[in-house]
Amino acid sequence: MMNKVNLLSFWGLFFFLVLVISTEVSAIGTVLLFQVEEVETSFWLWKFIGRLHPLAVHFPVSLLLFAALLELFTLRDFNHKLRPGISVLVLAGGVGAVVAVVLGLLLANIEEYGGNMLDIHQWTGIGTAVLGLLLIFLMRKTQNVKTSQSIKVFRTLLFFTAVSVSVAGHFGASLTHGEEYLTETLPWYEPEFSPEDLDIDLVAFETAGDLSEQKQVELVGKVRAVFAHNCYKCHSDAKIKGELRLDTKEFAFAGGESGPVIVPGNSGQSDLVRRIKLPKDHKESMPSKGKVLSNEEIALISFWVDKGAPWPDAAENVSVYRVAELAPRRPDLPASKGGLSQPIDIWVDAYFEEQGVEWKEPVEDKVYLRRIYLDLIGLQPSTEEYNAFIKDSRPDKRAIWARELLDRDDDYATHWMTFWNDALRNDYTGTGYITKGRYAITDWLYTSLRDNKPYDQFVKQLLNPDEKSKGFIEGIRWRGDVNASQVTEMQAAQNVGQVILGLNLKCASCHDSFVSDWKLKEAYAFANIFSDSTLVVSRCDIPTGETAGTKILWEELGEIDSTANRAEKLEQLANYLVQPANGRLYRTVVNRMWKQLMGRGLVEPADEMDNIPWSQDLLDWLATDFEEDGYDLKELIYKIAISKAYQQPAVGVENPLFLADDNFVFEGAVIRRMTAEQFSDGVSQKIHPIFTEEEMKYDPNQLTVSEESDIGFVRAALVANNGLLKALGRTNREVVMTSRDSQASLLQALELTNGEQLNNTLKTGALKWKEKYEAGDIIVHEVYRQLLGREPQQSEFNIAMGVLGEAPEADAIQDLFWAVLLLPEFQLIY
Repeated sequence: MMNKVNLLSFWGLFFFLVLVISTEVSAIGTVLLFQVEEVETSFWLWKFIGRLHPLAVHFPVSLLLFAALLELFTLRDFNHKLRPGISVLVLAGGVGAVVAVVLGLLLANIEEYGGNMLDIHQWTGIGTAVLGLLLIFLMRKTQNVKTSQSIKVFRTLLFFTAVSVSVAGHFGASLTHGEEYLTETLPWYEPEFSPEDLDIDLVAFETAGDLSEQKQVELVGKVRAVFAHNCYKCHSDAKIKGELRLDTKEFAFAGGESGPVIVPGNSGQSDLVRRIKLPKDHKESMPSKGKVLSNEEIALISFWVDKGAPWPDAAENVSVYRVAELAPRRPDLPASKGGLSQPIDIWVDAYFEEQGVEWKEPVEDKVYLRRIYLDLIGLQPSTEEYNAFIKDSRPDKRAIWARELLDRDDDYATHWMTFWNDALRNDYTGTGYITKGRYAITDWLYTSLRDNKPYDQFVKQLLNPDEKSKGFIEGIRWRGDVNASQVTEMQAAQNVGQVILGLNLKCASCHDSFVSDWKLKEAYAFANIFSDSTLVVSRCDIPTGETAGTKILWEELGEIDSTANRAEKLEQLANYLVQPANGRLYRTVVNRMWKQLMGRGLVEPADEMDNIPWSQDLLDWLATDFEEDGYDLKELIYKIAISKAYQQPAVGVENPLFLADDNFVFEGAVIRRMTAEQFSDGVSQKIHPIFTEEEMKYDPNQLTVSEESDIGFVRAALVANNGLLKALGRTNREVVMTSRDSQASLLQALELTNGEQLNNTLKTGALKWKEKYEAGDIIVHEVYRQLLGREPQQSEFNIAMGVLGEAPEADAIQDLFWAVLLLPEFQLIY
C-alpha cells in the first residue's frame, strides 16, 4: 500500500507532468493561433494558469526557509520531535518549487517579460526546483538509512536550497516591483532624480520651423533623462517588458510586441504618449506600479513627439545625467563687502546675498572653543583652557588657538584616524586579518596624518602602495568570492571611485548604471588596472565571456598601458589621478573636509560629486586654493575653522533628510551628535578612563615621534570596536564608510543607560570623585564645569543636591554623571 510520502510524490510528479504538457500545448496553440487566425493573444486558460505563478512561488520560499530554520534546532539530535514537521515542509516546498517553475515558464512565454533579470530569476528558480527534488530524494534516503554522512549531506543541501530559493525570490521581486521596491520606502532613501532636475523650459524650443541640431540634442537629452529615471527599470537591456526598449534610438523607434509606440510628428497617435497620460491605476498606464510622470514630463515627451521625435546621432554622446566638470576652475573672487577679508567668507557672503540670508553674530567664545577642540583634535577643553581662552584679549585669538590645536600633531592624528579608518576600511580586528585576506594600514595612516603628508602624496601611496599602505586597494579576500562585484579588483575600483573620486561605481559593477552614465564595461576596464590579468565581465553575476580592456575612468587624464604588469599600471594610475588637471579629486576631498567641520557638504551626498553644490564657486575656489597650498589638509581645515561662516550659530534640522534636499540653504554649521570616539574620550577625559592599556590595539607612542601626546588615557580611536562604540555609531569597517549617521537610536539609549562598560566606568569614576572631592556641593560644581564647561544654574544645583546631599554615596554621584552625560548640551556639537 502506498505510504503518505509516496502518495505526495506521485501527485507532485503528476501535477508536474500535467503542467509540462500544458506548457507544450500552450506553445503549440499559440503558434497555431498566430499562423491560422493571426490572433496576438494566447488562450485565456494558459494565461490564467501562468498568472498563478506569483501565488505559487511564495509557498516554496516560505516552506523551505522555515524547514531550514527548524533544522537548526535539530543539529544535536536528528531524531528530534520536529523531524516529521521538517519532512512535510521539505516535501511540500520541493514540490511547490517545481510547480512554481512550471507556472513561471508558462508566464514568461505568454506575458511581456524579458531581459537579464528574468534570465537570472528563471535559472535560479529552475535550480531551486532541481535542488528541491534532490532534497526529497535525500530526505527519504536518510530516513531509511541514518548515517552521519547522509545526515550531513541532507542538511547541507537543505541550507543551500534555502539560500537558492531566497536568491530566486529576490530577483523575482526585483523583476516585478523594481530593484528599489524595498529601499525606496526607507526614511534615508534618497531618490536620484526629480522632475525639477530637468529644468524643463519648452518655450526655448518653440520656434517656427525646424529645430537646429543643437536644440534637437538638448531636447532629446531631456527626454532621455525622463526615460532613464522612469522607464529603464522595465525597458532597457536589464529588463525588457513587452519587448520594448527605450534606452537606445534604434530600439525606441522599433517599438514593442504591439508595434511602434512613437509616431513622429503625432503625439495623439503615439501609444507611448497615450499610456503616460492614463490614470495611475489603469492597467496600461506607464510607468507601472502606480507611478506617474509629472505634468511637465508628459508635456515634454508630447512636445518632442510632435516636433518629429528628433534624435540626432550627436545626441548619443550627450549625458542624460548631470556630470561635474573634471578640470579645475579658479573663479575670480568677488569684491569684499562689510569688512570681510577671508575668501571663504567672501564667497559665502555672495551666496547669502543671493539666498537672502543675513549674517549672524559669531558664537560666543566658550561655544567656539569647544567646537574647534572636538572638530580638530576630538577632545574637549579643560576648565583651565576655557578660562584662559575667555581671558585672552588678542583680537585674533581664535585663529591662534585653532593653529595651536592643529600643531598638536599626535592628538590631531589620533582624532582624524577615526574618519580615515572608516573611509579606507581600515581596522584593528575583523574579517580577513587572521587569514591574511586583508591588510592593516594603521602605521602608515597614523604617520601620514601626524606628519601632515600632502594629499597628492597620500593618494599616490594608497593607489601605488608599498607593504605599509597596500591594505586599501587590496580589499578584503572573503571566504570565497561572494559575487563578481566582491572580487578584490572590483572592490578596489569601487573604493577608489567612492573615497578618492566621489563616484558611485557599485551599480555599474553589476550592469550599466541606472543612476549615471557609467557602463558595466567601463567599471571592469577600471578594475582591470588593479588586476594581474584581464577580468571577464559579469553582468548581474553571470559571466558574459567578454572582456573590457584596461582604462582609467576619464581617458583625458591619461592612457593605461594594458600590457603592463599590475605594479606598473598602479603607478600610472596614481600619477594620472593626482595631477592638477584632475579637479574632481581635489573637489572631493575639500568637500569631505567641509562636511566634517560643517555637518553638511557643499555637495551631498559627499560620495556623489556629480550632484549640484550649493555653491559651485566656493567649491571650485577651495579646490584650487588647496592645490596652491601644496595639498595641505591642515591648512584647509584651518581656513575653514577660522572663517566667519564656521563661527555662525549652529543650525538644527528636524529631519536629517533635509540635509540632502536640493532646496537646502546653508546658514551655518549643522548641530551634530558627537561620534562614538568623541563621546568615549569625553567620558575618559572628564570622569574616568573607559579603556585600559591592554585594550589599546595600536600604540602611537611606539613610533619615534617628536612630541608624544600626554592626555592620560587610552583614546577610543585606538581600540577595537566593542559594544559601546558600535552602539554609538562606529561601523564594522568591512566596507568603506565616509560618513556616519548622527541620529540617536534605541540601541544607543539602551547602551548608555544599561551598558556594562559605561556603567563600570561611571561606577569607578564615582568612587574616585567621592574620594577626591567628598562634599556634595563641590561635586555638583565640578561635574558641570568638567562636562559642560560652565557653572550649574541654581535650579540645576538644587536638583543635584537633592540627589547627592552633603556627603553623597558613590551611587548618587554615578547617577549625576549619567544625568549630565545624557544631556544634549554634552552629546551635541553646537
